[in-house]
Amino acid sequence: MTGFRTTLREQRWDDHRYYHHSLANQALHFVSATTFLSAYVILFIDPAIASLLGWLVAMTTRQSGHFFFEPRGYDHANQASHAHKEAIKLGYNLFRKWVLVGIWAATPIPLLIDPTLFGLFVPHDGPVTFLRHLGLVWLGLAVAGLCVRMVQLFFLHDVQTGLVWATKILTDPFNDFLLYRKAPLRLLKGERMDQSLIAHAR
Repeated sequence: MTGFRTTLREQRWDDHRYYHHSLANQALHFVSATTFLSAYVILFIDPAIASLLGWLVAMTTRQSGHFFFEPRGYDHANQASHAHKEAIKLGYNLFRKWVLVGIWAATPIPLLIDPTLFGLFVPHDGPVTFLRHLGLVWLGLAVAGLCVRMVQLFFLHDVQTGLVWATKILTDPFNDFLLYRKAPLRLLKGERMDQSLIAHAR
């Protein structure tokens, strides 16, 4: 268990120091974390609504921070190129994220072609029912995305690495809420980059 916790701390630290230099990205992660925590509660009440909230708000804010605000140049703080960071990223690096987002964006198509989705649903009778069915499909996609990468890590590294990564992903909203709660105010004050990461690297 000690090794599990140590590996979890290392994965969280690597993710923070490599991919969260921008305070705009951190602020969006705070919004995402708050939304995910709300979705976690709603999941026990209405899974479809929780999934729609998670994908449409939490995931879009989270990933837009990485896609549009995080620097792509040489990381002087960690002495690593962007290509190097992408190559060693355990979970979903930017390429894998684009693939996942592409699949997510395409998922309404089979539901429009076959409203039963191969017999899984009673055909939707309007936009509200369609969105609820779509939310459930997206929930399945989230579970599949987590499990597929976890199993891949079992083979690429070892079972503990995969389990730690899955634990990190599921608990990221709690960690990000605490870690990035001050980012929105710092951003409003005019800060753009998290200088503490550079200071720590030195």
